[in-house]
Amino acid sequence: MPRVDTRGRLGEFGEEAAANYLARAGHQIVARRWRCRRGELDIVTQDGQSLVFVEVRTRRGALAGSPEESVNATKRARLVQLAYSYLAASSHSGEWRIDVVAVEVDRGGRVARINHIPHAVGE
Repeated sequence: MPRVDTRGRLGEFGEEAAANYLARAGHQIVARRWRCRRGELDIVTQDGQSLVFVEVRTRRGALAGSPEESVNATKRARLVQLAYSYLAASSHSGEWRIDVVAVEVDRGGRVARINHIPHAVGE
């Protein structure tokens, strides 16, 4: 995996790592950084028949807790609102879910761990 550019943005690096991971796992990337008035969805993919809204959380080191722990109740509620906004703006009427991809970056600026959590956020 490539290294994080120390002048670059950690979040963008994590999103790129997550998108690559998901593509290798068979997801088809539909959108990246989809925006509306309520906020932004990091990645939208198609996984079989399901549309998947992916929240990417990236951390360097454990001082601020794990990336998974950073998806609190407020963030989960916003993700559901964003998913509904995307659905209203698209023609998709089938199954959908919200996943989280947690990315940890080591001191050398490389991906140390990726954890994909399907169905991480319920409606």
